Amino acid sequence: MGRVVDWSGGFWERRYSAEPVLDDEALVGRLRYVLAHGVKEGLVERSAEWPGLTCLSQLLGPARRLFQWFSWTKRWSKRRREDLEAGEGRFAEEIAEPVELVVEPLPCWKGLGEEERRRAVRGWVEAVESEARARDTPVMGARAVRAQHPHTRPEHLKRSPRPLGHASTRQALRELREQYRTFVAAFREAATRWMRGDFSAPFPLYSFPPRVVPSPLIRIL
Repeated sequence: MGRVVDWSGGFWERRYSAEPVLDDEALVGRLRYVLAHGVKEGLVERSAEWPGLTCLSQLLGPARRLFQWFSWTKRWSKRRREDLEAGEGRFAEEIAEPVELVVEPLPCWKGLGEEERRRAVRGWVEAVESEARARDTPVMGARAVRAQHPHTRPEHLKRSPRPLGHASTRQALRELREQYRTFVAAFREAATRWMRGDFSAPFPLYSFPPRVVPSPLIRIL
């Protein structure tokens, strides 16, 4: 994608991270956050007007959607330099494959009927759009969004630290923070023993020993 828009360096500014969602209320809140994209920033007036990728149509209609995946493996296997150099060769129909994307209901909504889920989504969208109208700020509009150059940057960038997790109560977040501190302490203790050559040191679940040769082995080598 960076090649397509002549973007140099990493495409994303920060590395990917996955924060745990601790309860159903917080999970629904994450969905609301996704549905507010474009509206809360004043880019479009309505969620359905967002010209970029969105799952709203699948949440309100058929859950399945067909996309085109351009297989660059096929493209390179042709070994035709003139095709590789041509810009349109990157998105030639002959290397396109159909890919079906299916949006699954939230786990906490599994027991709801299809119309109940759609009604809940419509309620969230209406609330997001109502809050945006109440701010009474200018809206760019979908056409202006499309006209933006890919390298355009806002005058003021919003920077905030990644949250440790998402929860509907502060108590749940405090417990998560304490669990994480316990995890880090156990890992550091095991890592210290590992570096001293004690390979029996138990590392906490979902962690891995350091990718460093322990000091006793260094002396032997």
